[in-house]
Amino acid sequence: MSATLHPTLPHLEPVATPTARLALKTDGAPRGLLDGAWWPRSRDLLSELPALTAVLDPLWGRITRIAVNPEYWPVIPRQVPVDGHVVKVGWFTPEIDPHKLLLLSYGTGRWDLLIIPPEAGAVSAARLMAAASDYDGPPATASALIIAEEARHGLATTDEPLDPNEAWEYEGGASASAAVPHQPSPPSRAIVGK
Repeated sequence: MSATLHPTLPHLEPVATPTARLALKTDGAPRGLLDGAWWPRSRDLLSELPALTAVLDPLWGRITRIAVNPEYWPVIPRQVPVDGHVVKVGWFTPEIDPHKLLLLSYGTGRWDLLIIPPEAGAVSAARLMAAASDYDGPPATASALIIAEEARHGLATTDEPLDPNEAWEYEGGASASAAVPHQPSPPSRAIVGK
C-alpha cells in the first residue's frame, strides 16, 4: 500500500476591507448641496461601495440605492452585495454631477456626497473633504469644488475619464512593480477611515 502525501495548504486569514475615507457634515448643520465627501481608493464601485455603506448604514439607515454619473466609472454594477442585503446602483448622465454620489435610504432620506478622484493627492483630498463638509461656506456643487481646487492648487488628477487600458492598469491589471503606492488618509477632523 502506498501513501499519497498532499502538501499542507496555508490557512488563509480573511483580509479586512479598508474603511471608507469619508467626511460628513455634523448633525444640525445646514444641508446645502452636499452632505460631505467620499475619497474612494479606486474606480471599482463593486469593491468600493461595501466599505462606504458599512459606515453610512448605522448613521443614515440602510442604504438601498446609489446613483452616479458614469463619466468617471469604467464599470457600473446593477447591484452590490453589502452586509446581508443588496444595494441597487444606477446611473444618470445629465441629471447627476459627474463628481457626486447620490445615496438613498429606505424611508429615511437622500444624501449627496462629493466624490474626490481616487488619484487625488492627500493634501488636495483633505481640502476637498473640508470644503464639502464645511457648513459655513457658501453652497457649491461637487464639480465647482473640484474646479476651484484645481484652479487654486492644481489637483493631482486629470479631469479626463480613463481609457480602457488606463482603467485596466489603475484597477490592478498592471504588474506589482507598476503599482501605485498607497497614500495615507489626509488629516482632518471629520474623516472616517484611512
